[in-house]
Amino acid sequence: MTLGEMGWDDGFAAAFDALGDGGLVPARVGIEHNHFYRVLTSGGELVAQAAGRLRHRAAGQDDLPAVGDWVAVTVNRHDGAGTIRAILPRRSSFARKAAGDPTAKQVVAANIDVVLVVAGLDGDFSPRRIERYLVAAADSGARPVVVLNKADLEENVASCMATVRAAAPDVPVHATCCKSGQGLDDLAVYLTPGRTVALLGSSGVGKSTIINHLLGESRQKTQAVRAADSRGRHTTIHRELIAAPGGGIIIDTPGMRELQLWDSDRALEDAFAEIDALAADCRFRDCLHRQEPGCAVRAAVDAGRLPAIRLTHYLRLDDERAHLVRRRDELARLEEKKRTRVMHRALRKIST
Repeated sequence: MTLGEMGWDDGFAAAFDALGDGGLVPARVGIEHNHFYRVLTSGGELVAQAAGRLRHRAAGQDDLPAVGDWVAVTVNRHDGAGTIRAILPRRSSFARKAAGDPTAKQVVAANIDVVLVVAGLDGDFSPRRIERYLVAAADSGARPVVVLNKADLEENVASCMATVRAAAPDVPVHATCCKSGQGLDDLAVYLTPGRTVALLGSSGVGKSTIINHLLGESRQKTQAVRAADSRGRHTTIHRELIAAPGGGIIIDTPGMRELQLWDSDRALEDAFAEIDALAADCRFRDCLHRQEPGCAVRAAVDAGRLPAIRLTHYLRLDDERAHLVRRRDELARLEEKKRTRVMHRALRKIST
């Protein structure tokens, strides 16, 4: 593939030229696994590692290369291996709180144009989970699209689609069935030359099967879900960037049991736009929509103009956001206190 077919444009070219190093080669990260990367260049694929200086400067995992990143690479003449020297500024990035670490940000995929949020219309269907993904998608800077797969397992598909559309009026919603092929061709419109499409969702919702259809070949492994609870197995074990034969780039991701939000201040309001609009009529500008008098949002719930479940989920996500901010602030304070103690010890040694 040419760089242009992989999403390279004048903006990325300008950022690359600003590095001012004629020995660098532009590349896009295709796979990351145990700190090794498969990167795609105009001359083919390379196995690469991040340079020591890049790793040393990284404040966290989000400062290291992620699948979808455009990077600047040097190539070893002897073995053809690459070294990633710099990451070009990201246009968009789908991120979440890293599992097990309350202050670590994990970039799931970078430089995405369209996010296909895939949900299964089986026993695991959850409009609340879709809302959570839409908040993260709004924060990413990519365009969200909802795909309701396994339409053959739901008697009232139109009702499910209406539920999602009510929660996200401006987001396209598609119903698909991988067994019959229903609706899958409609997804191809999002996959055009130079555009990057990422598929996100829980395990077992059919992401790999959808990708196989878009690619026109059985490239991604698939497995059946458990009949008891409609839960899937982790068929995809790592994020991967795949070139589509008709142009465009697909990013496949492992299923996520839980998506914990990261920076979602404005994204939460964007994903719950009707609540944000109603809030303009609240008596207090900083109304939390809980017990405050004159709350226009709660009044809309009482009048039946806003579903109570929408406000409940908004408040739950807002609590999660506030807790994460408090936790990050507290750990940042402790880290600063630790640095201050180290500095004071060093000064005492110098003075003695």
